[in-house]
Amino acid sequence: MPSVRVIRRRIKSVQNTSKITQAMSSIAAIKMRKAQQRVLAARPYSDKIVEVLGALSARGADGLEGEGVHPLLEKRPTKKIQVVHITSDRGLCGGMNGNLNRQTGSYILHETHPVSVVTVGKKGRDFMVRFGRDVKAVFTDLGDAPRLLDTTPIAKVVSDDYTKGEVDEVYVAYTQFVNNLVQRPVLQKLLPIEPPKVAEGEKTKQVDFIFEPSTDDVFARLLPRYVDMQIYHAVLETIASEQSARMVAMRNASENAKDMITSLTLEMNKARQEQITKELLDITGGVSAMEG
Repeated sequence: MPSVRVIRRRIKSVQNTSKITQAMSSIAAIKMRKAQQRVLAARPYSDKIVEVLGALSARGADGLEGEGVHPLLEKRPTKKIQVVHITSDRGLCGGMNGNLNRQTGSYILHETHPVSVVTVGKKGRDFMVRFGRDVKAVFTDLGDAPRLLDTTPIAKVVSDDYTKGEVDEVYVAYTQFVNNLVQRPVLQKLLPIEPPKVAEGEKTKQVDFIFEPSTDDVFARLLPRYVDMQIYHAVLETIASEQSARMVAMRNASENAKDMITSLTLEMNKARQEQITKELLDITGGVSAMEG
């Protein structure tokens, strides 16, 4: 059994670690609340873009069919695929990054067509580089509160590759924030854009939009904004998931540290009792020897 001094040092080390994890959990909780507010504020804008695209699609804009099809709507035979892989820059957030990396990695392994990757975040970049994937571009250090302008370069790289014909399909992989305890890895199709279909019964419920100067012009301007917003929203979802996962992970680490301190304290008391008993036996033995 280790000595009392060694166990006391272990307890002190675990106590220091517990203070760090508690502080990290508190900081992550504050950042998580702010990230939640940004996600909730961005969702109505994203939903409204989808609604307007559905209204334009229902009206049968000229850009949907025929020779004048918009480049972001053009469907081609699939020869090469691109995945926008969005992870965090830092760790200590449980299995969030690992779950998303495994999902994207499994998709690439089972895909029969060549797949290139645009990584957002250091954890995703390190994973893809480690396993020798075709990394097209890397974006890191977006921070905890990125703006739409910060993610626009990502959307531009993706849109340019698609319009130039370098890729035929684009997917975005990110972690969706569900609640404080659940963060779900998601892989969804981004390009070509497929405007939502409006059911016959829902057409009467929709707002009758007035498009100026024309339906086609609004449609052409809205599609790039749709790509920008989808990527921006995915980044916000990942940040909210990261802070939530880190808060829970650090809270669990603090609880484990408390359990370890209790166990080490019990072990230290046993070692101290054993040491005292041994000293008493030595004293008793010495007294018996002197009397003999």
